[in-house]
Amino acid sequence: MPATGMLMDGTPPPASPPSAPVTVAAVEEQIEVSTNEVETGRVRISKHVTERHETVDVPLLHEEVEIRRVPVNRAVDAPVPVRHEGDVTIVPVFEEVLVLSKQLVLKEELHISRRRTEVRDPQEVVLRSERVEITRTPTDRFAK
Repeated sequence: MPATGMLMDGTPPPASPPSAPVTVAAVEEQIEVSTNEVETGRVRISKHVTERHETVDVPLLHEEVEIRRVPVNRAVDAPVPVRHEGDVTIVPVFEEVLVLSKQLVLKEELHISRRRTEVRDPQEVVLRSERVEITRTPTDRFAK
């Protein structure tokens, strides 16, 4: 710190008339910051593909239809519509028979039922998987 009455550089202030304004220099420091890219190491990536055989068991549906003829031989006044009783679909079959008068006779019904079965069908399939290895290699500058 300079002595009282001295300038920053240690010299006495110049003589000036008492009414003259005093000029004081203001100093400001500035900084500029930047970065540089530096290689710190390298990586090697290896990918290995392996195959394995695996058996998969896939269910396959199989459906069969059974038709059973059921004789009815009954006179009806009007056609009977197709109907369902549980899993069975009943389709009426009509025949006109000549009598002294014409009469609608239910001759038979077709009882149709479904039976569903599941069959296993194992298949051999090939599945692939990949494994990745990453190896870091430091440069000489950052090796420890």
